[in-house]
This record gives sequence, C-alpha cells and structure tokens, in this order.
Amino acid sequence: MDTPATPAGHPAADAALGATSLLRFATAGSVDDGKSTLVGRLLHDSKSVLADQLEAVESASRNRGQDTPDLALLTDGLRAEREQGITIDVAYRYFATPRRRFILADTPGHVQYTRNMVTGASTAELAVVLVDARNGVVEQTRRHAAVAALLRVPHVVLAVNKMDLVDYDEDVFAAIAEEFTRYAASLGVPEITAVPISALVGDNVVTPSAHMDWYGGPTVLEHLETVAVTDDPADDPARFPVQYVIRPQTPEHPDYRGYAGQIASGLLRTGQHVTVLPSGRTSTIEGLDVLGQSVDVAWAPQSVTVLLADDLDISRGDMIVPSDASVTPSQDLTATVCHLHDTPLTPGARVLLKHTTRTVKAIVKEIPSRLTLDDLSQHPEPGRLVANDIGRVVLRTSEPLPVDAYADSRRTGSFVLVDPADGSTLSAGMAGHAFADAVRETAEAEGLSVADDDGWDF
Repeated sequence: MDTPATPAGHPAADAALGATSLLRFATAGSVDDGKSTLVGRLLHDSKSVLADQLEAVESASRNRGQDTPDLALLTDGLRAEREQGITIDVAYRYFATPRRRFILADTPGHVQYTRNMVTGASTAELAVVLVDARNGVVEQTRRHAAVAALLRVPHVVLAVNKMDLVDYDEDVFAAIAEEFTRYAASLGVPEITAVPISALVGDNVVTPSAHMDWYGGPTVLEHLETVAVTDDPADDPARFPVQYVIRPQTPEHPDYRGYAGQIASGLLRTGQHVTVLPSGRTSTIEGLDVLGQSVDVAWAPQSVTVLLADDLDISRGDMIVPSDASVTPSQDLTATVCHLHDTPLTPGARVLLKHTTRTVKAIVKEIPSRLTLDDLSQHPEPGRLVANDIGRVVLRTSEPLPVDAYADSRRTGSFVLVDPADGSTLSAGMAGHAFADAVRETAEAEGLSVADDDGWDF
C-alpha cells in the first residue's frame, strides 16, 4: 500500500514522513541510448537482482558470445526484444533501497511505440530521458520531452549516457544539458536534473564516477531516492469519486449509508460542506471511516467511506467535492488525446468515455488538429487520429461530467475513450489547454508554423 501524503500539521505527519515512500518513474530515450542497460545497472548495483535472475542473464549473454553479462536482459523480457536488442513493450520492475521503494516503467524508444511511453509515464512522478552523448538531443529526445510535458510529469532527469565513448568530456555534457533543459523548460517541465553517466560500466548510476570529478551532482539513484514526490493535499481541492454505496442493513447498523471510494485529490474533514456532482445537491460530512475506524480527516490517496448528514440519491460515478471548491459539470469537453488503438479515431465516432468511476456515452464531434512532436508543427483538420498520434478532440457526452483541467489534477483531469463494441481502450485523454499553450509559445519562439483558426482552437 502506498504511503499517503500527509497534510501539513496533521498528527500523522511525522509517522508518514518517516516511512519508506514510493516513487513511480519511467525511462525513455531513442533506440540504443541504453535505457534497458541503465535499468539493469540500477537493479544490479542496488542489489535488487535475485541470484537465479542474474544466472539466467549471464547464461543468455554467453550464448550470444558476450564476455560480460548484458544487464539489458533483466528488463527486455519478450523474445523479440532479446533477439533484436530493442524494447518493444513497457517493462515494469519493482525494487527497493533502504530509503525508498520504486515502481519502474522501462518504455520503448521507437517512434511507433510512442503510445507505450504514454502508458508507462501516465502515472509516473519522474521520467528519466536518456541521450547518447555521441548523438546529443535528437528528434526522439524532443518527442519524449514533449510527452513528459503533455502528461505533466513533475520531475525529469536527463541522463547523458555513454560518456565513456566521448572521453568523459565535460563540454559535451554541458552542451547537451543546456539544449535539452532549454527545450523542456519551454514546454513547461517544472524540474530538470542532468546527470552524466555510463550505464555500461556504472559511472554515476549508483556510485559516483572516478572519471568525472568535474561533476558534483547526485548519481541517478541518489536523485531517485531524494527527489520530493509528495505534495501537501491541503493545497489541492478535494475530489472523491464514489465507487460503491455501502448499505449493510444489519441490526447493529440499521441506518448506515456510506459512500466508499478513493480520494483522488485533496482532503476531507468531518463537518465539511460538500456538493454531490453532477446533481448539485449539498450536504455535510457527518463521518469518515478508514479501515473500519472513524477519523476526523482523510486525504488522498486514502480509501475511505464518507457518511453524509442527509439522505441523497448518490450512486457509483457521482463525485463529492467541497462546496467552496467545486467544478462545473459539462457535456462538452475539449481535450488533448493520445490515440492508442490500431483503429483510427474519426469525427462522428461513438465511444464510451471513462472518467474516474463514471462511464458515459460520447461522440467525437471534431478533431481540430494533430500535433507533430518532431517539430511541434500543427496539422489542422487531420480527419482522423491513428495509433501514436496526439491531437485535439471535441467531445459531447450523454451526461454532464465534473472534469478538472489536467494541469490542475492528473487524476480528475484525465479520461479514456473506450470502444463500446469490445471494450478496448482507444485513446487516453487530458482535459484543458495548458500543454497546447506551451506548444504554441515554443513553436512561435523557434519560428515554426502555427495554425490559425483552423488549427489549435483556443
């Protein structure tokens, strides 16, 4: 179970901060930049590899004629990946150090697997973007920086890999770090940390490098262990999607009616005035139950049962929010989507839209534009979005939804489009305009073409 962030001044704050925290992070980079090798090195040097796993890697490496273990095999699990020496699917790995627990998503580098990076980074709190020191910042590097910005990943680590192949030259590292930092910052990435490494030999991955005494920053693992990933939930408006209505109707609890779910953001308190969306009915929180115990305050991402002072018609898919920090439900939604399915998304398509615990029918009214991440150019009225495309869509839902801007909340500002015929996921969506605005500003600053009224319609 994840250690929840604790609100400032809460009695449980000291205990929670003293517990081992969890960091979700993703790796990305161009083909052959060394993502899987970096992950393997992290696992190996942090003593997170079991003896039989290491033995299997050593055996497979010998069979391929290699004198030393190929640590990339620790993550490349598909047969096609091992044969081609590339990453195709997202590989998830779990490991821990005395300071922190980690969930790692090793994502593919090929252009045609951009959707896999979106999947892996969608819940990440940090992204490690690798660059080959010999090649510098390339198109795929810019693409991955843009995807990280699109998904509002709060922390990005630029790992300049293969420094051993450029004689550990400080000037090479500095030039790459400056170029990437300037580009990523212009897209709205809030924090960027650059680290010179050699994943193959282990320089600055887990232990400091003896070859780069000019670098005084943390190793990759040191940064992963110390980066701040918890926010004070008191700073965010509370959002509580109802998952289940509890009515035991037992002699011990004849009148018990509770609304169970996971707090998506913010915190809830007893006595708080709340509004139920989309109906707009209001009430007061009479009680909060966490793991069968009554509490006065609960915060994201805790799972709780909320008891209200009034008997209201509330069911799965409704959302309980503070009355003074509500969101206006709407049937019209404009968003950025990354299309994930091989079947194209076209105007007029009838889909299901899943937002938190609510699923409603929807229709794709328009696809105003498609974004090309290579050069940030915008193509108006593309007619459709195919797999790996990122574009703007205008949707009309059958029922009003309380959707926040994705820039304000990754949980309640996101949704997925689902094929009503077979239930397959079609697109991942992010509501709001913050990323598109950043793209426009960056494109204009770099002298790139920006569509007018027929393009990104803000």
